[in-house]
Amino acid sequence: MLAAASPGLIDALLLLSYPLHPPKAPAQMRTAHFAALHTPALFVHGTGDIFGTITEMDAALELIPARTRLLPVESAGHGLMTARNLSTLPDIITSAFTAFLEARS
Repeated sequence: MLAAASPGLIDALLLLSYPLHPPKAPAQMRTAHFAALHTPALFVHGTGDIFGTITEMDAALELIPARTRLLPVESAGHGLMTARNLSTLPDIITSAFTAFLEARS
């Protein structure tokens, strides 16, 4: 919310498991500030996150006027880390964020 209220404060955002809504309460979306967000943002989100589905995340990102990208993490919940991705996910996220930052030039 700070980035939405203070455009230009930072160059980009890396958001891990952004909670779109409380579990089992999809009507209580936490996206009111998205329309004011003019900071490029990479969202990393588990395909099994109970705080929002990938479909809900895709729709929410349409509200943001800045450049965005969604990096889905297969079979991951809100914590993102799984036994299968424990050794690779940090590098995947780092590489994706680096590429996201470089793509703005």
